[in-house]
Amino acid sequence: MSVPLYQAKAEFFRMLGHPMRIRVLELLQDGPMPVRNLLAAIEAEPSGLSQQLALLRRSGIVSARREGSTVVYALASGDAAGLLGAARRILTEVLAGRHKLLAELREAEVAAR
Repeated sequence: MSVPLYQAKAEFFRMLGHPMRIRVLELLQDGPMPVRNLLAAIEAEPSGLSQQLALLRRSGIVSARREGSTVVYALASGDAAGLLGAARRILTEVLAGRHKLLAELREAEVAAR
């Protein structure tokens, strides 16, 4: 039995729903990175980062390759970077709208005095 597309999309976005996973994807936009560099940039416990990387790898959004004793992670597709860019643009629009509303509320408060 196949999963409806909307359900698969919901599961995909749920997979992205962790700050550490988003940060990993942001870091990997600049290119492949060894685990030790990810650890330094994220300042996470190794076990916590390992869990998040495993989930991202299982989902297929990142890939891993071994270089000697080092594991290097990379985005599996450039589309992941595009998704993060789209999220930034959407958030920018949402926050700009909130700032406009806040300014209007403040103006109304001053006018009511």
